[in-house]
Amino acid sequence: MTRPPVLGVLGGLFGALAVVAGAFGAHGLRGRLSPDLLAVFETGARYQMYHALALLGVAILLERRPSAPLSAAGWCFAGGTLVFSGSLYLLALTGALWWGAVTPLGGVALIVGWGLVAYGLWRS
Repeated sequence: MTRPPVLGVLGGLFGALAVVAGAFGAHGLRGRLSPDLLAVFETGARYQMYHALALLGVAILLERRPSAPLSAAGWCFAGGTLVFSGSLYLLALTGALWWGAVTPLGGVALIVGWGLVAYGLWRS
């Protein structure tokens, strides 16, 4: 089982980087990217922040109710965020549309993570 502090630290780092990405998108990329690509970048930052908060929540839950499903949920959130948001950032910054084919893999990991949270809480 994963130690809660690891997921909490990742949540904090992902949250800080989401703020940086959001500011970069709003101030550094506006006018440099098409509105469509800017929206893609902003979606990546938004989902990164949502799942940074989810990681913090899972870390807190694991302190109170240690369980394998909750630990797995945290790792799904971490990996899913890297793949989902990362592929959107790369798509927006490079214009390489094939990155859009990678994004759903991260989305599936995020969905599985939420399912594992529900299952882990149901079991406990």
